[in-house]
Amino acid sequence: MTELKVKGALGAELAALVDRPAGPIRAVALFAHCFTCGKDLRAAKLIARRLADKGIATVRFDFTGLGASGGEFASTHFSSNVGDLVKMADAMREGIGAPQILIGHSLGGAAVLVAASQIPEVKAVATIAAPADAEHVTHNFAADLARIEEDGEARVTLAGREFTIRREFLEDLRTHQVTDHVRALKAALLVMHAPLDNYVGIDNATRIFVAARHPKSFVSLGSADHLLSNPDDAQYAADIVAAWASRFVLETPAPDVSGPPDGARAVALDGAFKTALTASGYPLIADEPAEIGGEGAGPTPYDLLSSALAACTLMTMRMYGARKGWSVDATVDVTHGKVHKDDCEECMDVDAGKDGRIDRFERVIRFGPGTDPENHARLAEIANRCPVHLTLERGAAVVTRTET
Repeated sequence: MTELKVKGALGAELAALVDRPAGPIRAVALFAHCFTCGKDLRAAKLIARRLADKGIATVRFDFTGLGASGGEFASTHFSSNVGDLVKMADAMREGIGAPQILIGHSLGGAAVLVAASQIPEVKAVATIAAPADAEHVTHNFAADLARIEEDGEARVTLAGREFTIRREFLEDLRTHQVTDHVRALKAALLVMHAPLDNYVGIDNATRIFVAARHPKSFVSLGSADHLLSNPDDAQYAADIVAAWASRFVLETPAPDVSGPPDGARAVALDGAFKTALTASGYPLIADEPAEIGGEGAGPTPYDLLSSALAACTLMTMRMYGARKGWSVDATVDVTHGKVHKDDCEECMDVDAGKDGRIDRFERVIRFGPGTDPENHARLAEIANRCPVHLTLERGAAVVTRTET
């Protein structure tokens, strides 16, 4: 996952994250969050990560004045949200690639329907619980509407947080007829909505779907709530988007990185060294640093080996502690380097290479206050029995065979 910083429609810096696939990028998506939510809403994170698992690089960001983005929320409006989407797409075009898929949740869904015509690369638009008109969002603060109109602005409470809403925000909402943009949409449309959504009724999905031209699809989200609070609902929505979008935008077949169920697989990616990995089905990525020709897109093979030693050390101590009834509060740091054998007093028993150098792993175990100091020495002894540690010390046989 990488970060992006982009100037938004009102000039403020927008904070964005890119969830990248472990393998080749098959398509690029841009996700717009719900009203006063943010890119870190659990549903947004789950959807983006699930899409990345399926080869779709997904950018999610905070609209101006929300989350980690700059600017003042009170100065924003629906038009600025649309503008933020277009600005984000412009920035993506110069980097990861312009979005071919737009995904919008709630008011973000209305925003992507309006923004689609301003992003020429868009081939597919998916909405989740989207209103058929932008003004629908005012039901969230209906009791404050009169005060906003009369005083020009008011502080309103939304999901336990206070926001300033100005009269200009209401006036801007009225200028946008979302269904007019749906009728003019030149991309495929997927409408997803839960029948029991208490915030944006299912009738909104009907209005959007009827207004759209083919190709269009509708998928019910069953018993999901408006925010897709159940992780299974968010992942289901992402799976539907990926399967549906494959007809319109996914041109490169995903590489087979599934690997053996109890082992690892490496598949070459674009770039000099970048490699997709799976370890027992879990996706990873490896690379080399830029100074030796890589892109620094992931840990190096020796970083991964150091990580294995660190993880094994901590797991072994915790396993021993559990048997003894001890609390093991600790962190383990491991670094790797090539050193000359003569410069390492602790390394005299290690066979050196022709150049006289050896591999040296330095492990630092830091015990926290939760571990009884009387147990530190014994746990350090147990750390030396970690299976990865023993494998490194004893050496291992690597049996290689080739297949076609």
